[in-house]
Amino acid sequence: MIEKYIGRIVEIIYLDTNNKITYRLVKVRGIRNGNVAVFCLKQKAPRSFIIKNILAAVPVKSEVKYYG
Repeated sequence: MIEKYIGRIVEIIYLDTNNKITYRLVKVRGIRNGNVAVFCLKQKAPRSFIIKNILAAVPVKSEVKYYG
C-alpha cells in the first residue's frame, strides 16, 4: 500500500505505540523490514513507522513546501 508512494509526500493516519491515532504529513523515503522510513514535515526530522500501524495513506495533490 505505502510502497507506491516512495519519493512522494503523503498524509498518513497512524496508530502509535500508545494506541493513539495520529496524523502526519511525511515524505516517504523507503521501506525495510516492515517499517517505512519518512521525513516528517511537522517535526522536520526523519521518522520510522511500522507499516501495519498505518491506517490510511493518501498522496498530497497540492504543492507543499518541503525542506528535507
